[in-house]
Amino acid sequence: MTYAQNLGLLKNNSLPSLVQEELETMLRNGMFSPGEALREVTLANQLGVSRGPIREAFRSLEEKGLVKVEKNRGVFVRVISVKEADEIFEVRTTLEKLIVSRLTKNPQPLVDSDVSALLIKAKKMALKKDVVACHALNIQFHERLAELAGNETLLNTYRRLVSELSLFRHEAYARQADTATLLQSVADHQALFDAIVQSDKRQALMILKRHVDESQKRLKKILTQSH
Repeated sequence: MTYAQNLGLLKNNSLPSLVQEELETMLRNGMFSPGEALREVTLANQLGVSRGPIREAFRSLEEKGLVKVEKNRGVFVRVISVKEADEIFEVRTTLEKLIVSRLTKNPQPLVDSDVSALLIKAKKMALKKDVVACHALNIQFHERLAELAGNETLLNTYRRLVSELSLFRHEAYARQADTATLLQSVADHQALFDAIVQSDKRQALMILKRHVDESQKRLKKILTQSH
């Protein structure tokens, strides 16, 4: 990134908010393990900033449920329990039903979007059995649907839940890289996309329920078997 681009970013965003976004992306992409300690000095050096913005970012990430600040011990990546994950999945599913309902009423924004290209890329990554890339594209797919639903409050709430579930998902993947279901996941996304484009709400909701239920069961099985 050039100096001019950096300057442009800083004009529109505060440094702590940029640092927070970067750390949030790193957490969502599994660059830190659940329970791992996050060191201010290390991250400040890595991102080329002072410790102040890192400290501020930690506070925001704690509010978002991504890190846990322990007095006199430090900051740690939050560990999501199976019970917490079940509760998050329940709320996320309700929000995704609302997203599908809104999009099936007006599918044109989805038709005009980049989601088709995203699905093609996801299939390529699934064929390569690239779990990390597929996970990132999986998040992107669902977030794009949330964005296109056109409700900012819904989108912000949804993003928080997805970020929290990412921690749970990465813990499972760290114990067992589940490559067998990558293509099925992409196929589910394609089927969901097609049903929404055809304004078939009933079919879209059925596909969504199956997709989320199977994902939830799969992750819980990995984590409970490995304990």
